[in-house]
Amino acid sequence: QVQLVESGGGLVQPGGSLRLSCAALGSTSRFYAMGWYRQAPGKQRELVAALTLGGSTKYVDSVKGRFTISRDNAKNTAYLQMMSLKPEDTAVYYCNTDPPLYLWGQGTQVTVSS
Repeated sequence: QVQLVESGGGLVQPGGSLRLSCAALGSTSRFYAMGWYRQAPGKQRELVAALTLGGSTKYVDSVKGRFTISRDNAKNTAYLQMMSLKPEDTAVYYCNTDPPLYLWGQGTQVTVSS
């Protein structure tokens, strides 16, 4: 049973940065493309960044140039470096494969506010 554990969220001022981590415990996630998703209040969960096995990345337009997805296969861990954060980035952030194959973790709350 794979358990996804996200961490690194918090309260940050606009323009600030955060680095999210996702540990895929008991996972064979290194065999899949990985993604970071987010869900803002009242909105559907959306894929914001994905990283293929070949190293290609894709981002939703709203985060291009500000977010960077990466992974450490040896640690079964994925990362999301977020810079120049905006209030509209406020959401609960989740990781999963792309497309999602595992049960969702609890996510990590990111709040961007002054």
